[in-house]
Amino acid sequence: MTTRPSAPPAASWITRTLEAAGHETWAVGGAVRDACLGRPSDDWDFATHARPKQVRRLFRRTVPIGVEHGTVGVLARDGTLYEVTTFRRDVATDGRHAVVAFAETLDEDLARRDFTINAVAWHPLREELHDPFDGMGDLRRGVLRTVGEPNERFSEDFLRILRALRFAGRFALRIEEATWEALCSHVESLRGLSGERIREELVKVLEDDPDPSMSLRLYAESGALRVLYPELDALRSESASSSWALAVGAAAALPVGRPWLRLAALLVDVPNAAAAAVLLRLRLSNQRTDRIARVAGAAPLPAPAAPDASYRRWLSAHGVSLFPPIARVLLARAKAGRALAPPGLTPREAARQEPALHGPLDLPLPDDDVERVVSSWRRARAVRAAGSPLTVGDLALDGRGLIALGLEPGPDFGRILEGLLEWVLEDPARNDPEVLRARVLERSEGLPRG
Repeated sequence: MTTRPSAPPAASWITRTLEAAGHETWAVGGAVRDACLGRPSDDWDFATHARPKQVRRLFRRTVPIGVEHGTVGVLARDGTLYEVTTFRRDVATDGRHAVVAFAETLDEDLARRDFTINAVAWHPLREELHDPFDGMGDLRRGVLRTVGEPNERFSEDFLRILRALRFAGRFALRIEEATWEALCSHVESLRGLSGERIREELVKVLEDDPDPSMSLRLYAESGALRVLYPELDALRSESASSSWALAVGAAAALPVGRPWLRLAALLVDVPNAAAAAVLLRLRLSNQRTDRIARVAGAAPLPAPAAPDASYRRWLSAHGVSLFPPIARVLLARAKAGRALAPPGLTPREAARQEPALHGPLDLPLPDDDVERVVSSWRRARAVRAAGSPLTVGDLALDGRGLIALGLEPGPDFGRILEGLLEWVLEDPARNDPEVLRARVLERSEGLPRG
């Protein structure tokens, strides 16, 4: 860990401009923390004694991000937006929102922050680190601790509970005992937070952390999982304990930057209706909700030796566009299952052992072997590449063709075309206009005629 952050050139420009006008200014927040850890960050924020109107007068290009709360966006020459916020102090809070007033000193501003590791400031011109709460010491010791009294900090904003779980997991920190006790005592208050704020914290865990498993386990151990995601907490029951371990392991096996894929992996063993309830509470768009639910609820790929028709039916049922994310989730589950199985055994073999010897391991058998999943994935890709018809729209006969055969348009058309597709999925050579017309005429007795 370094104590000499490397700030972007714009940090010196912003600080110099404000201080030349007599306004004390410091870089603050997560970028300073990350820079002290040697981690790159482009998201630099600044705290200043200047009021918003003064900031806007000093810089040619600004954006009124939250002037009422003291924040002005300053645009650098390269187009990067930096947030510059007047020193603030809390006046009143209700656990969800804070009423703030402008403060006179940097220490007042840092004292209102959540954790010591985030209450650190850096002066880009003097290269001076200001750390009044020993946040850098806590980082070196591997400890997460609130600024001041833990119960007060969490009562001010209950979202800090989820931030604590995220930071502890992201930086492999042990949550200090008093902080942990206060955190756990307030988890029921998470129910009062908006779905959007809850979603944002979960997405940060799933998007940014190379291994989200520690944060997710802290969600479970603290009771936050039970309060916010009881459908996932049910996977921790004695009868399904390995389902939770498998879900967490699968999420961790998926790449950084794919939060929705990781969320789908967490929901695979959750019943469809319950999974939909989770996504609804997270206030996701209908399109994203549908996509995640379909990936999470997908059937396993056919066995490697299954006939091509089985693969065509699978691709038709799930959609070609969802094939890659579904396959990735299935592969991640296979990798997680391998990691959970006793040494020398595949999950399938472990599941067949006596529970007294190896304990319950209720892993889904179709996902039990990495090589099997990879082989099935390759087969599905080859079948897809063959260009066989997989949807009603791929058929060589459509609704107009049915009318030309003398059939009256109506609800039966959908059923007829779906039946034709199922027939063609068995043998793509049947996708010929004449063959399909003959099939319809053969089976159209009793249907309304035009």
